[in-house]
Amino acid sequence: MITLCRDVDGSGPAVLLLHSSVCDRRMWDPQWLPLRDAGYQVIRCDFRGFGETPLPDQPYSEVTDVLDLLDTLGVRQVALVAASFGGRVGLEVAARRPDRVNGMALLCPGMPGHRPGPELAAFGRREDELIEAGDLAGAVELNVTTWLGPEADEPTRQRVRDMQRHAFEVQLAAVEDVPRLDLGEPDLGRITAPCLVVSGRHDLADFRQIAERLPGVLPNARHRELPWAGHLPSLERPAEVTTLLVDFLRETLPHPATP
Repeated sequence: MITLCRDVDGSGPAVLLLHSSVCDRRMWDPQWLPLRDAGYQVIRCDFRGFGETPLPDQPYSEVTDVLDLLDTLGVRQVALVAASFGGRVGLEVAARRPDRVNGMALLCPGMPGHRPGPELAAFGRREDELIEAGDLAGAVELNVTTWLGPEADEPTRQRVRDMQRHAFEVQLAAVEDVPRLDLGEPDLGRITAPCLVVSGRHDLADFRQIAERLPGVLPNARHRELPWAGHLPSLERPAEVTTLLVDFLRETLPHPATP
C-alpha cells in the first residue's frame, strides 16, 4: 500500500484538502495556515502521480487511498475541501462512507459518471495531441490558459505551470500505464453531509453545469457562483475563498476552540 504524501498541522475538527488534477497539494498554500489558525486540524495530500506521491505498479483507487490515509492518521470524521478532480474523489468518498464525512466544500468539482461535453472533450483531445507530439510546454500552457480565470496574476499562473509540468513528468516517466480500480458508480444520494458547491462564471460549461446540478442530487447541498472566477478560484482570489471556506466550516462543524 502506498501512503499518500501529506502535510498535517493544527488541532480541532479535521479538514482534508483534495487538489485538482492540474495541481498538487501545493495549490492549498494560501489556505493552509489560515485554516489551521482558524482552529482546525488541516490535512493535505498528493494523489498518486502528483506532487511527491509516485504512481503505483498495480491498480489503485483514489477513494481507497483517501480512506486509508484517514485511517493511518486516526481521523474518524473529516470535512472535505476539494477542487475539480479532488471534488469528484470527495463525492465518491462521501457516498461510499457517509459516516466519515461531516462537511464538504466543493470548488468547481467533477462528478462521478459525468460525460464530457464539447468544451471539455475538445480540451482533452488537444492536450493529448500536444503530449503525443512531445510538446510538453504547449500542454502545460493549454492547462494554464484553460483553467485559470481572468483574476489570476502571473505568479499564480507560474505556480500552476510548475505543478502541472511536474505532474506530466511524473506520469510520463511511469514504466507502464496502471489503471484505476473500477468501484462502480456511487449513489450520491447517500451523502448526508452539508455541502457547499462553488462554481466560477468563467469556467468551462461542464463544471458550471455540475455545480448547478449537485444541489438537486445531494440531500443537503447549496450552490454559489463566483462571478469573477475560472476553474481554480482558491488560487485566483485566495483571500476571498479562504474567508468563504472558514465561514462554511464554522457554520457546519462543531466550533473549534479559539486558537
